[in-house]
Amino acid sequence: MSETKSKRTQVGRVVSDKMDKTVTVLIERRVKHPMYDKIIVRSSKYHAHNENNEVKAGDLVEIQECRPIAKTKAWVVTKLLERAVAI
Repeated sequence: MSETKSKRTQVGRVVSDKMDKTVTVLIERRVKHPMYDKIIVRSSKYHAHNENNEVKAGDLVEIQECRPIAKTKAWVVTKLLERAVAI
């Protein structure tokens, strides 16, 4: 019986696609301030592997944790959830 631990997944917006095979994904989460009980937005940016350069800036994507691919890249894009609206 080998139990495989499921990898973390997060949903975020692509803010940069200027690198080759890499995108920068912004993850926003809402937390309650411990003293003032006000909801505040915390954000984190992750570099994610984008093998065929199919996702572009503004797209909503799902990323999954993986082994380190580069110095700052340890996530991979698994799904394109929503395309960016063209203006």
